[in-house]
This record gives sequence, C-alpha cells and structure tokens, in this order.
Amino acid sequence: MAKDPRLGAYMIGVVSMRYGVHPQTLRLYEREGLLTPSRTEGKTRLYSDEDLERLEFILNLTRDLGVNLAGVEVVLGMRDRLNLLQEDLERLAHALEAAGLKDVPKPTSATGLVKLTPHGLRKR
Repeated sequence: MAKDPRLGAYMIGVVSMRYGVHPQTLRLYEREGLLTPSRTEGKTRLYSDEDLERLEFILNLTRDLGVNLAGVEVVLGMRDRLNLLQEDLERLAHALEAAGLKDVPKPTSATGLVKLTPHGLRKR
C-alpha cells in the first residue's frame, strides 16, 4: 500500500534540527509562500513528508546552487506548472488509450532537458 506523501506530522523544531535550518528561516519560507505547512488547532506548524520534499528542493537551490528566494519562487512556480502539465499529458495519454488508439507515446520528462527529482535538480 502506498503511503500518502501529505501525511506526517513533523513539528518545526524537528524539521529545523533535521535539516540544519533555523526555525525563523522556516517561518520566512512560509511567509514568502514557499512552504505551506498545516496547522493544529493550537496553531502549531506540522510539516508533511510532501512539505519536507519541497524544503529539500528549496535548500538544494539555495545552498548548492546559490539561488536567492525570488529565484526559488520562480523555479518552484515553474516546477509546479510543469508537474500540472505532466499530469494533464498523462491523463490525455490514458484517455487516448481508453479510446482505442494504439501506439500512444508515453510522456517522459517534463522538460526533456533536466530531470526534476523530489530532492532537487540532478546535476549533469
């Protein structure tokens, strides 16, 4: 059974220690709209596995590639749009297959140039 990536309940202190990031940095990422952790009734931030994958991508951009937060916002926006387009392409391919069309090309990479992974960009 596949685990739902949105599940998980990591508090800000645990995430901070795990990734070596100050809690204020995580709060800044949230204010900037880069991360959107869920909240408990008491307003405690809870980070899901999906949030942690996004954080790893952000840290890869900032730490390893030197991208500033404005650049991170642009890259994340493009990444999100590419993922939506990829999902649309896969739905279209399945619909064409269901309609009886054979030899429908399977979607490969969203860009064809750089592999986007949950942990960031794969360097060549």
